[in-house]
Amino acid sequence: MGMTIIEKIIARHVGEEVVPGQVVWMDLDVRSARDFGGANVVQHFQREYGTFAVADRAKTLFTFDCVAPAVTIPYANNQQVCREFAREQGIRVFDVDAGIGSHVMLEHGYVYPGVTVVGTDSHLNILGAVGAFGQGMGDQDIAFAFKTGRTWFEVPETIKIVIKGLYQYPTTVKDLTLFVVGKLGAKGALGKAVEFYGEQIERLNLAERLTLASMATEMGAITALLTPTEEILDYCQERQRPGGHVSPISADPDAHYCQMMELDVSGLPPQLAAPPKPSAVAPVSEYRGKAVDSVFLGSCTNGRYEDFAQAAEFLGTRKIKSSVMAKIVPATREVYGQLLDQGLVQRFFDAGIIVSHAACGGCASGQIGMTGKNEVQLSTSNRNFPGKQGAGDTYLVSPLTAIASAIAGEIVSPEELK
Repeated sequence: MGMTIIEKIIARHVGEEVVPGQVVWMDLDVRSARDFGGANVVQHFQREYGTFAVADRAKTLFTFDCVAPAVTIPYANNQQVCREFAREQGIRVFDVDAGIGSHVMLEHGYVYPGVTVVGTDSHLNILGAVGAFGQGMGDQDIAFAFKTGRTWFEVPETIKIVIKGLYQYPTTVKDLTLFVVGKLGAKGALGKAVEFYGEQIERLNLAERLTLASMATEMGAITALLTPTEEILDYCQERQRPGGHVSPISADPDAHYCQMMELDVSGLPPQLAAPPKPSAVAPVSEYRGKAVDSVFLGSCTNGRYEDFAQAAEFLGTRKIKSSVMAKIVPATREVYGQLLDQGLVQRFFDAGIIVSHAACGGCASGQIGMTGKNEVQLSTSNRNFPGKQGAGDTYLVSPLTAIASAIAGEIVSPEELK
């Protein structure tokens, strides 16, 4: 019998064919830790393995993105612990100016189709956007991965989701993503991998694929995998590191799926996930008129240049309403450079929007501020649990819905202002 994408990736790193439910020891191409949890990884490593070296310095790294630069003493201490360990071990640190770790690893050629990546990031499964297997793990597991270059894993079953039809502007991939999360719910893909297919999926560029894959966690999925297109393969080929080998990966025609779903997005209107959970999804129009206090555009879900360019085009020469505090945070330093080169920072500044440096932004605890009690925030991030972005109420939306609502001062579908 043929294999799914996740089964093929794991098989490559085990050295034999695998089946769902099988527990295997899997080789890891990249082992990472971020500033959140990174110091704990170091402490576990030093306690368990003493002065032993990491398994492969070229495949081991730190990324600082949650609170970057540090705004609290504990975070500053954690980052410094990681820096000192990295110097001792001779491994790379993408420091506070680099951006979101998963995106940075992709830009710097650590990630490409078929590789395995682990780290302390709960959304590392976003790397399924290019057909790679990313997985967030606990501090002790990552310390073990640093030492051995391996981890054990149970091969998951796979759900196949076919997207029927095409959505129309101003509906975007974020609306598609929220729609899928709403249909599956928080446990609909629990413990399983998901593969996406359909003409609409094939049309998605890298930024759009990252948006869809970034919310696998909110579906309960271990990972969401998309078959790489020629565009994706070319992107990865251009950035691959020495020793890397970029090649296509896809499921076999006779692969077995535990479940198959078809979802039609023809005529899909812009979507919104209301607090307190990402699966509370409804059309934006159902919340029309609710006053908005703040807006955040960024995160690993919508922090690419294409997200901001789309928002800037929609914004035009308009300004946001004076009662709204809007914040933009690019995913990486590279993205920030694109915003500068294309004049978008000036455009956003003229519109009354705060533009910050590359990092997780509003999705993390305090990098660009938190929401206060009773504050209504629209966010392009992937989670809106109570306390995640502050004490206020967070609604998950697309960049277009966020910018349209910032202009209007209330929740409004971009269909009404386009």
